[in-house]
Amino acid sequence: MAENSIEAGVACLVMDARDNVATLLHDAAPGEELTFQVMGNNQTITVQQPIKFGHKIAISPISFGEHVIKYGESIGAATVAISIGEHVHVHNIEGIRGRGDRKLEQGGKQS
Repeated sequence: MAENSIEAGVACLVMDARDNVATLLHDAAPGEELTFQVMGNNQTITVQQPIKFGHKIAISPISFGEHVIKYGESIGAATVAISIGEHVHVHNIEGIRGRGDRKLEQGGKQS
């Protein structure tokens, strides 16, 4: 199997082994089991609430303040603890790039 191919039956995409979220390939309903691959290994999670196509789902627990990782890069920080199978979107993450207020909170100097 090619390194970047998608196997039949996979319901969401994980692009990097460091990711803690996957991107859905179809709308998903609570209780639905989704299969995804990480480094060639199939894994399954159970959806906790309705999630639309193209949105993110947690594939590992994400603690309050922890970075949300997609494509191997931080896309924001969790504003609450997020459990496996939960919808990950603007209601529970916030952007952290280019935020001067975050720099000050972390002990940096204002420019």
